[in-house]
Amino acid sequence: MKNIEIKELGTIDYEEAWNLQKKLLNNLVEAKRVGVEGEMNLLLLEHPHVYTLGMNGDKANMLFNDELLERIGAKFYKIERGGDITYHGYGQLVGYPIIDLERFNIGIKEYIWRLEEAVIRTIAHYGISGSRSEGTVGVWIDSETSEPRKICAIGVKVSRFVTMHGFALNVTTDLNYYRHINPCGFTDRGVTSIEVESGQKPTLSEVSAIFKGHFAELFPNT
Repeated sequence: MKNIEIKELGTIDYEEAWNLQKKLLNNLVEAKRVGVEGEMNLLLLEHPHVYTLGMNGDKANMLFNDELLERIGAKFYKIERGGDITYHGYGQLVGYPIIDLERFNIGIKEYIWRLEEAVIRTIAHYGISGSRSEGTVGVWIDSETSEPRKICAIGVKVSRFVTMHGFALNVTTDLNYYRHINPCGFTDRGVTSIEVESGQKPTLSEVSAIFKGHFAELFPNT
């Protein structure tokens, strides 16, 4: 069995969720080390305003200073995931799978493809056609046009084939917060949300329920 426990945490401070991820990852890695099946988890949540920079991210893509962070009520963390600078905030569905890829017999590229696919299927419920963009990770709208827009960022860390960090899907996110960064390092691409693309304002719980169904399709329990 490959059961994944889903924990819906509501609105939670970034550092608190980060510490929880590390605890769950360490527990799962230790269980693997001693040859037992540890608990796998999918954390679904929302963060207050925060910017995070991946371990190989370029600080030049941070267009803010401490004074601006205080003025806009945001925090900043440099973290151990891949990818560059990104934003998390209210109206954004964030998902952190802490799972053992070896139980699914997949590698990192396939794992990211499945995360992207779960999001693509989710936004299709709102009449939005999402796609991938060659050379990047995440989900885009009109990726091969002159106006590509990212609707979902993905950045992960993998230790002994156990994952942490994950995806951030803009639902009703205040996109003005992206003005203070070059999102994911891009200066020539935009960002968007389900609300902007569809004209609808679904709740995070509604989008979360849809996402969970597609995640289960792509990461089956048996």
